[in-house]
Amino acid sequence: MAPIRRVAVIQWNIQDLAIEENHRKACTYIREAASQGAELAVLPEYHLNGWAPSDPLWLSHAADTAQYLAAYQTLARDLHICIVPGTIVERHEAPPPSAATTSTTGENGKKDALLYNTAYFISHDGSILGHYRKKNIWHPEREYVTSSGEEPHEVFDTPLGKVGLLICWDLAFPEAFRELISRGAEIVVLPTFWSRYDASPAMLKHNPDSEKLFLETTLTARCFENTCGIIFANVARGQDPEDKFMGLSRVILPVVGPVGKMGDEEGVLVVDMDMGLVRIAEENYKVRADMEREGWHYTYRHTSVAGRT
Repeated sequence: MAPIRRVAVIQWNIQDLAIEENHRKACTYIREAASQGAELAVLPEYHLNGWAPSDPLWLSHAADTAQYLAAYQTLARDLHICIVPGTIVERHEAPPPSAATTSTTGENGKKDALLYNTAYFISHDGSILGHYRKKNIWHPEREYVTSSGEEPHEVFDTPLGKVGLLICWDLAFPEAFRELISRGAEIVVLPTFWSRYDASPAMLKHNPDSEKLFLETTLTARCFENTCGIIFANVARGQDPEDKFMGLSRVILPVVGPVGKMGDEEGVLVVDMDMGLVRIAEENYKVRADMEREGWHYTYRHTSVAGRT
């Protein structure tokens, strides 16, 4: 019998540069999730310092995030809960220029440092089971944040099964999911910082809810086409009616679609994931079985089917 996994998505109106306030709120919500029996709590992207990359304080925060990761490790151990603390912007010194690396200008716009937008999976004993640096960088981020480039998408063995991590705009690339599925992922965790105004004025003129439609349809489609579960955590809308964020955090499974979803409010959603639906979907669609066939007609640069390298 397939396990039932109890998971939590957390969303709130993240404040730019208010790193201590955001961290305190995150910890409060994680404790609430644990009190409801959640085995895993997932936070949004950029949950510590929001998005203010032109402010020197934002860059300063990126050089001093190790303490917050360590705090989440302690909290996970104390509460006996797994945590994906959204993403954490980390500053790393840039390598010296060489024939292979001309400079660090370009996608991150800095010569002295590389900024990676990183998601971690922390186990319930406080250990870090894996991490992922965002690969597909949204256009306005590219001046500041560096892509993980050719690094493969990894899958981690966790207390909830085989888990892969993606971040925000990765959702738009089916190849990212396929690579995780080829490595045996059963659940894909997806922190995001998705705004209604990620759609252009021309798009919004035709459909003011364009980005809502994008998320609702694409998340469900990815579950079906990859026979996997998805845990999606976004930023909640604030009190200002013109606030750009829209929430919509949710947990989705093939066959049934969303098993729990939020609107634009702040809070915690705890739901049960029946992982038997992943098995039922695969028995019906045989997506993974086809990918394992000898002579499969699609190839992937970093393919490793169901744990084989």
